[in-house]
Amino acid sequence: MNQPVIKLEHVSKTIGKKTIIDDLSFDIYGGEVFGFLGPNGAGKTTTIRMIVGLMKLSKGNITIHGHSIKTQYKDAIKHVGAIVENPEMYKYLSGYQNLIHYGRMISGITKERIMEIVEVVGLAERIHDKVKRYSLGMRQRLGLAQGLLHKPSVLILDEPTNGLDPAGIREIRHYIRKLAQEEGIAVIVSSHLLSEMELMCDRIGIIQQGKLVGVETVRDFVQSDETMQVQFTVDQPSKASQIIMETLSLRHIKHNETIIELKIKRDDIPLVCESLVHAGIKLYAITSVAKTLEDKFLEVTGGSGIA
Repeated sequence: MNQPVIKLEHVSKTIGKKTIIDDLSFDIYGGEVFGFLGPNGAGKTTTIRMIVGLMKLSKGNITIHGHSIKTQYKDAIKHVGAIVENPEMYKYLSGYQNLIHYGRMISGITKERIMEIVEVVGLAERIHDKVKRYSLGMRQRLGLAQGLLHKPSVLILDEPTNGLDPAGIREIRHYIRKLAQEEGIAVIVSSHLLSEMELMCDRIGIIQQGKLVGVETVRDFVQSDETMQVQFTVDQPSKASQIIMETLSLRHIKHNETIIELKIKRDDIPLVCESLVHAGIKLYAITSVAKTLEDKFLEVTGGSGIA
């Protein structure tokens, strides 16, 4: 990858005597979707608020395209489009009027650009309705349109699929991926829908109690264990279980009428197969039980809830 678009260096936030964010450092690059995860109260929203300048840093620094949020705020923030928590709109105005109003704050926003973005987020048929008649999902789409009007190189989305139906969630996910891949935008997404984050993100960063647990690609994070969960489908599960326990020096194995499931080193799988076949056990299938992002997240955070 090239130079990071966003760089957090030893960022901390204290309120009174309480440390909310503790020495956070990581980089985000153009062309990637970065998932930001953490249990309730971990400091996710606080970090996002600091990135966009809505909350001051106690220590450390955040730079966007080399410009410090602390000392060069205007130069840094001009690159950013964001929805932090719920998008706020003038409900007595139409969606189109809201975008016109917002567009006046930034030079170079044309009516053509507004309608281009309206088409992209799927609001063309309702853009002239008053926002008070919009569903939560429609307001999310309008907020996304607002964040994209000035063609930012950084897009920060807090719960972008909130209130959307499954088709809408898929459309937004595809569009976010397209923005990153085709336009090189650095996208930061925070969401409680871990299944969506697994499909949407290139890398994820997890924070817990204000500290960074780690930053990894989704694939490496989910598949980082040396061992794997494997199911063996056999004709004699009780006998097969005994053979596997003797072969691998195990005390107990879970099985039902046809399937044996156990955590095993990858290199031990051929040894197990050889032992079963040698004992006359019919082996019908070997299936790897892949962990999901949700499984791994709950494992790493100790089962804490996410929000």
